[in-house]
Amino acid sequence: MSMLKVAVPNKGILADHSTAMLAEAGYAVRKDSKTLRVLDSRNNIEFFYLRPRDIATYVGTGALDAGITGLDLLMDSRSKAVRIADLNFGQSRFTFAGVIGEFDSIEQIAGKRVATAYPNIVSDYLEQKNIMATVIALDGAVETAVSLGVADLIADVVSSGNTLRQAGLEAFGEVIVESSAFLIANSSSSDKHASLLRRLQGVIVAREYVIFDYDCPTDLIDQASAITPGIESPTISPTKDPNWLAVRALVLSQETNAKMDELYNIGARAILVSAIHAARI
Repeated sequence: MSMLKVAVPNKGILADHSTAMLAEAGYAVRKDSKTLRVLDSRNNIEFFYLRPRDIATYVGTGALDAGITGLDLLMDSRSKAVRIADLNFGQSRFTFAGVIGEFDSIEQIAGKRVATAYPNIVSDYLEQKNIMATVIALDGAVETAVSLGVADLIADVVSSGNTLRQAGLEAFGEVIVESSAFLIANSSSSDKHASLLRRLQGVIVAREYVIFDYDCPTDLIDQASAITPGIESPTISPTKDPNWLAVRALVLSQETNAKMDELYNIGARAILVSAIHAARI
């Protein structure tokens, strides 16, 4: 089988999280931020560290088989690359923002100038809403575009909103795109990325879930199973005492203490919680 070629963000939050995730998945990753290419011959995969904005283009044209990038960047590129899986990091909201108190609906955008680093997303959205406006493409931070008179409002990625407030702006209207990091692939790469996908999904599960082991009275097993249903079903095993059963199930880590309390309250005992280092679901 030919070597899988994968694009990885070379800088920013997406780069940090992607590298950490690939390392947890057992792949060789770069040790130096200046490294642009890493060959992992043991796993028959080669990583190319590229600008996050360029990744969808490389993957969509078939130059690379798969990649990790933000959904907003994929949409703005208009690439033919396809979404494979949400990787559960890099969450952000893409929305319009204007001078505080000046805008309260998207209809007010008509006839205005909108500055953005994502011109295609904005153009497509405005066309969908039948709103005529001038889209001004800028590279990078756009918060100063209004104060400098380049635009009447902006469309940008918003996290906490602090940067907008500092520029005298506020978000308004509906969220245009809810974005996060995605594994994307070339439509013709078939199932070449299947192993990569399974490993990354395994990392997600290992991060989000813990293993519950506990003893449960036989007559309470239905109640206990309802509390810890697992992903498919809890594993239930007999014990030496016929009045007790041993149960194992996956539980969301954020629910750990609440689930332990529920189990204890119905009569379960010897409740143990273990971390997951790797998984295949």
